[in-house]
Amino acid sequence: MKKSEKPIIKHIPDFLDYCEIEKGLSNNTQKNYKRYLGKFVFWLKKTNKEDLKPHELTADDIWQYRLYLSRFHTYKGKPLKKITQNYYLIALRALLSYFTAKDIVSLPADKIKLPKDAKKGKTVKFLDLEQIEKLLLAPKTKTKIGLRDRVILETFFSTGLRIAELVALNKEQFANVKDKKDLELSIIGKGDAPRTVYFSARALSWVKKYLETRKDKSRALFIHYRSRKGVENRLTARSIERIVKKYAILAGVPIFTTPHIIRHSYATDLLTQGVDLRTIQEFLGHRSITSTQVYTHVTSKRLREVHRKFHSGRKLKE
Repeated sequence: MKKSEKPIIKHIPDFLDYCEIEKGLSNNTQKNYKRYLGKFVFWLKKTNKEDLKPHELTADDIWQYRLYLSRFHTYKGKPLKKITQNYYLIALRALLSYFTAKDIVSLPADKIKLPKDAKKGKTVKFLDLEQIEKLLLAPKTKTKIGLRDRVILETFFSTGLRIAELVALNKEQFANVKDKKDLELSIIGKGDAPRTVYFSARALSWVKKYLETRKDKSRALFIHYRSRKGVENRLTARSIERIVKKYAILAGVPIFTTPHIIRHSYATDLLTQGVDLRTIQEFLGHRSITSTQVYTHVTSKRLREVHRKFHSGRKLKE
């Protein structure tokens, strides 16, 4: 193992390159690491430790940083949520793991312990089918914007796409759908991993109606209608988030509804219909089954009700 004479701060760009080249992490993951490590850099500067080298980092430094996170308040005066604090710590652990991989003397990553609560399963929020139906029916499809928005909502629920994956869709991917009843579409998902998503007959019919109204030359499937000449008119992720929020309010479904909530609803619906976790993992494009297992608890109540109703033990004599 070698001691680095370069301060920790100066190692961060190399760490981000390592995430891209050797770990193959997505651009979004790299951006998140950079943002979360920015908080650690700020703390180092705040405590006059900006020249601290990897081998000089101590367990007490980690403890002081954790205290800083737990006592930090946002500009709105609110403390950081526990889950957010964990994201900062996870990014720092990743940096320490990088030092180990590069034979740079530093604290081992396992010296940063996450709180036990951080290891508990996430609470998944989702819409039931009645709420999904209300959401899908909310846009006024006689207008070109309403029709576009209906297609966005139908696509989310039919495919389980992530918002970035939906934003990246192009018209050319639907060039030969005129006589098709449904569609299998190959996409490049998170981490540049290819997978197939499926448009139901219902969703594809709305895509066809929408494409019939498109006379522009934009490559993007989903566009805004205020484009200026020479300016990309592809809808952004932020615009799509606002669209979903708008129709959630109009439909009277929970205010927490987002594109990712529709993705949760898609997965939950498949699970309640009896689809196994491994298949749902493939539909969602999860690298690990652990990510998919977050959905298992949402059906526990339903399974309990099914067991009570159908298990033959209730018919046996006591």
